[in-house]
Amino acid sequence: MAFSTQKRFIAGVTCPKCAKMDKLQAYSLDGVDYRECVSCGFRDEMRVFSEPRELETRVNSAADLPENKVSTVKLVDPS
Repeated sequence: MAFSTQKRFIAGVTCPKCAKMDKLQAYSLDGVDYRECVSCGFRDEMRVFSEPRELETRVNSAADLPENKVSTVKLVDPS
């Protein structure tokens, strides 16, 4: 349950049935989350809540690239 029992509008969302913007409300009823359009009466159960996956970038990449290999260096005294 991600929403409260009080109906709240979702800003910037369009209705999948009538395509009107800013007409959807989100609320929870008996532990089930719903979205409902106040314009056309469309009602849908919201079932999927997944964690957003992190985009693969070179900072969080797990691939070992050849330029990232570690090698030891022996320092020689010039004298």
